[in-house]
Amino acid sequence: MSDRVIADASGRTAAVIPAAGRGVRLGPGTPKALRALNGTPMLIHAVRAMAASRAVSLVVVVAPPDGAAEVRTLLDEHPLADHDPTEVLVVPGGGTRQESVRLGLRALTDDITTVLVHDAARPLVPVDTVDAVVAAVHDGAPAVVPALPLADTVKQVEPRTGAAAGEPEPVVGTPERALLRAVQTPQGFDRATLVAAHEKFAAAAREGEGATDDAGLVERLGTEVVVVPGHEEAFKVTRPLDLVLAEAVLARRRANDGF
Repeated sequence: MSDRVIADASGRTAAVIPAAGRGVRLGPGTPKALRALNGTPMLIHAVRAMAASRAVSLVVVVAPPDGAAEVRTLLDEHPLADHDPTEVLVVPGGGTRQESVRLGLRALTDDITTVLVHDAARPLVPVDTVDAVVAAVHDGAPAVVPALPLADTVKQVEPRTGAAAGEPEPVVGTPERALLRAVQTPQGFDRATLVAAHEKFAAAAREGEGATDDAGLVERLGTEVVVVPGHEEAFKVTRPLDLVLAEAVLARRRANDGF
């Protein structure tokens, strides 16, 4: 698919990787993006996953506000392959994911027309998924997300908060599973569309009303977001058990592909 992606491009494609979060669900200590996976920080795996696409010529890593130098050193210690022409920049992030992505967008050069936003905590996304997202943007979709059908039935509940937190929560509905998708990254965008969304809703993010993903911001503009097939290996490493699963995926890749 990469040859098609390059042929369709009217400008360059960049990937923005927000990596400023602490990842509290993995426990205290090192920020989640810097946790080791098979001896290599997850962030490095995520950068390599983006650089593996021939369509991506620039990766912008958005580091913790006080950790840009540390992240730059880390990237220098784990360089891309000698033949890989992808440029990797590091910029300081903000207090929220939305603010960090906005700061990453500001670092893009003028010739970037397509932007991917990828979670550092999704280190194993296959290159075919990356290419599929880029190709859909180049084909005219202003916003594209990879996603998978849900395997589990989903219940809508009335959350318990405050003193009632932890008590049983009543079910108020059962959404039709066939209409739902579990969204992954990288999410792909026409640059102008994504920038417009971040500029319009920056104030909402500061007031705690930001979207949980960038496609959500674009939806608020009234712009159509489309879905392409995701991949089971593009899961998010959030809990300790996810690290075990990620190690198993890497072990299988090494056995099958010499990865």
